[in-house]
Amino acid sequence: MTRPTLALVLFVFILAPLTARADDRLVRLYAPEGLIETGLVKFFTPRFSLKTQVKVELMDDPAGADVIFGDTGRAVFEGVGQVWHVDVFSVGHPGTEKLVAWLTSDVGKRTIFGFAPQGAALFSSASEVQVEVVTIAQSGDALIGHQVSLAKCTRCHAVDEQTRMSGIGSTPSFGVLRSLPDWEERFSAFYVLNPHPSFTQIDGLTEPFPEDRPSPIAPIELTVEEVEAVLAYVKAMASADLGQALQHQ
Repeated sequence: MTRPTLALVLFVFILAPLTARADDRLVRLYAPEGLIETGLVKFFTPRFSLKTQVKVELMDDPAGADVIFGDTGRAVFEGVGQVWHVDVFSVGHPGTEKLVAWLTSDVGKRTIFGFAPQGAALFSSASEVQVEVVTIAQSGDALIGHQVSLAKCTRCHAVDEQTRMSGIGSTPSFGVLRSLPDWEERFSAFYVLNPHPSFTQIDGLTEPFPEDRPSPIAPIELTVEEVEAVLAYVKAMASADLGQALQHQ
């Protein structure tokens, strides 16, 4: 190995841990516009960062976030007309774990409950709200389900071989989701699983978006029959081959 090559290898070897540590200290957070407008997020994020040395980057799109404030997940506080939950997408990420731990700690609660821009506190302790999930039967037409998936899901997901380079890189394809043991539950109740509630409407099933909290992106609208058709399509499709589990000698 030549000296320039050896130097490059050593540089990459040294840089990799530094990059990992940098990622561990960055959390991508999505919050709906209604919560952003209160000023709470700008109020608590620098205090959290000062305490933990973890930087918070505010995201415009929930699909790219590590942590999302919304209607599902763990209830953390209540205010401006709703209970706010925190949902973690990057499970096991040190930065996200620190953020959730801080939000539920005494220090975090005092910070949030002490936020009073007009002299009156806007937020208080959360009271849990149960979300009703309606089971949707797998009685649809798979061909129609494929067409619906192409028309309404490819903004984020690859839904077949032709769209495998589409969507968002960090969002799993339908094939990958189909390989999971709980795929049926995921697709049946996707509309209550983040980030879907913030931009998805199921006709006759979900509540309209509040006037003060509209969808942050162009909403996806489906009928129950279309969801049933998507379920039929996913049921009929082949699971992605994720390879065999590692074998230990």
